[in-house]
Amino acid sequence: MSGTGLPDDATLMQQVAQGDRRAFLSLYDKYAARVHGLSVRMLQDGMSAEEVTQDAFLRLWTRARTFNADRGQVLSWLLAITRRLALDRFRLDSRVPPPLETENPGLDLDGLADESSRTDESRWRSLRFALADLPAEQRLSIELAFYHGLSQREIAEHLKIPLGTVKTRLRLGMQKLRRAWAIDPIQAGRR
Repeated sequence: MSGTGLPDDATLMQQVAQGDRRAFLSLYDKYAARVHGLSVRMLQDGMSAEEVTQDAFLRLWTRARTFNADRGQVLSWLLAITRRLALDRFRLDSRVPPPLETENPGLDLDGLADESSRTDESRWRSLRFALADLPAEQRLSIELAFYHGLSQREIAEHLKIPLGTVKTRLRLGMQKLRRAWAIDPIQAGRR
């Protein structure tokens, strides 16, 4: 149970694994917007994003028994499933990622985190801000790898830059994100 008297996500997942539809609907209501936001961001197509969102929650329902709370949180697990499904959808459709139309591609991740949350959501929000604070070339390389599933070589070809430059940008960007995200803002607020 959480501090609000409602079951926590791990408890809800156990209930879903036992076929509890109310627990499933609780998780759906809590995370559908974030799953859909990631799907839209990756696929840039509303209909495809809806299908991926539906498939992600179908996987949550059918594979709830495989969730291990010791390995991470439900939202992280669900977003990883969503990301894999969206990448599979890219491959199935044989799409090349469209060029990013904004100069700050990381700033439209609002659908991933609930701004009013004071719990684990604040960690997602802090990651969004950390990503937005990266130099544009590092942020773009990370987004092409994560949201579009491009390999380092594909990123180099897409951006028309040397492979070594892509590797350096990814490494430096990930190091900065790790440092920025290493301190849990919830824990930091309690100190």
